[in-house]
Amino acid sequence: MLLTLLASLCFWAAPTDTISDYYTIETIPTPAGLTVETGGLTFLPDGRLAACFHRGEVMLYNPKTKTWKLFAEGLHDPLGILAVSNRELLVMQRPELTRLTDTNGDGVADTYETVADQFGMSGNYHEFAFGPVRDSKGNLYISLNTASNGAGIRDELRGQYDSLGRPGRMYACVPYRGWVMQITPNGKVKPYASGFRSPNGLGIDAQGRLLVTDNQGDWLGTSKLYNVEEGKFYGHPTSLVWRPGFPDIDPLTLSPQTLDSMRTVESIAFPHEIMAHSPTQMVVDNSGGKFGPFAGQTFVGEMDFPHLLRVLPDMVDGQMQGACVPFFAKGGSNGTPLRIGNNRLAFSPDGSLWLGQTDHGWLGDRGLQRIRYTGGTPLDILAMTLTPTGFDLTFTQPVDEATARQLANYQVRSYYYEYHRAYGSPQKDVQTVPVTAVQLSPDRRTVSLTLSQLRPKRIYELHLAKLTAGSKQLMNSVICYTLNRLRTPAVGRAN
Repeated sequence: MLLTLLASLCFWAAPTDTISDYYTIETIPTPAGLTVETGGLTFLPDGRLAACFHRGEVMLYNPKTKTWKLFAEGLHDPLGILAVSNRELLVMQRPELTRLTDTNGDGVADTYETVADQFGMSGNYHEFAFGPVRDSKGNLYISLNTASNGAGIRDELRGQYDSLGRPGRMYACVPYRGWVMQITPNGKVKPYASGFRSPNGLGIDAQGRLLVTDNQGDWLGTSKLYNVEEGKFYGHPTSLVWRPGFPDIDPLTLSPQTLDSMRTVESIAFPHEIMAHSPTQMVVDNSGGKFGPFAGQTFVGEMDFPHLLRVLPDMVDGQMQGACVPFFAKGGSNGTPLRIGNNRLAFSPDGSLWLGQTDHGWLGDRGLQRIRYTGGTPLDILAMTLTPTGFDLTFTQPVDEATARQLANYQVRSYYYEYHRAYGSPQKDVQTVPVTAVQLSPDRRTVSLTLSQLRPKRIYELHLAKLTAGSKQLMNSVICYTLNRLRTPAVGRAN
């Protein structure tokens, strides 16, 4: 009896479940000779996968028969793909957005049509082009990388050249580098928003908001996610050269303080090395629960770490801010590890999440993997919302009252990243923030934390490692909230 009791106490004191108890990872075989540097993934209405690869191929994969077929080839660095129908794809390659159409139904594209190419090219290697994504009104969005001073430009350019856009570590000497572009249903192309450095990820979330990720670098102290709206400037100055009405000056002659007053800040920051190095595409869990307890949430890829991220938006005073938390998938029940280089994501009709990896000049890996949900409910953070005095944390399961009520189980620090011309930024003004009170909801699924202080324009990093739910451990014990605006008692909440 004593041995049984001791064994029981040890079991409850040291939860042993892992992400492998809920998700499994499968590596998808790819054709011999194909360099699997994935630039885009999308699913056709009939359930086939369409994938494009850096070296110009567009391939179709049938998950039922596990067979591949070449759909198109000869594209230039395609880095995004969107299915229109079983016979039509939109592919974003370096020089243009292209429509590929199989006119006779034999599974091979017969026509390659230009949809949009109203942007400049200097020949710089870093002028990648990403997208497209489509909103509920049928508008398409693409994003255009800035050029890098790690290489020059060609003698022959496409588009107008402006020497005022040439200085800087990253530059935009041709239009519309550093912009997100909108293509309306009637084919009109217009510059939509500016101020981006390397916007490798675009997505439309469950609320219809256009989200864009940008990578740490000059003018980006850490990687970021923006809620992008028309006409706004998001911080990287070189693209201002192509903004209508902007003075005929080099934007880099403006002070950081002036530029800071002009920009719209990120909705969610990804603290460097804690959350991400190079965030990539985002995708909404549209599986209706087939992928576990995260239906409707947005997942974000990451190039350098073997995990994904989830973002948890929180609307405050009409503006989106919120938290990010890792979604770890380090291994599956079959022992297959999640690789790095997760550049592209797509949910399949069966609710599994497909990942396309690349190492094309970056830290990464190559190939395709699929994450399947196998059942059960892991203990994880489902939501994080700001209150006037702290934060509410909502979990997927009721948490144990004993651990949830202990102040020592919540470690909080706050800091910010500097907005400046230099590459990246260390964490600035790092402060420990004591948790002064804890309340637990009657269903034990929401913990309300009162903090000693809340300050805007800071990131709040919470560590919750000791929270448990019976035999379950918390899958991800670190979460970071980007606090741009404080919430007052009179301001409601909406996600």
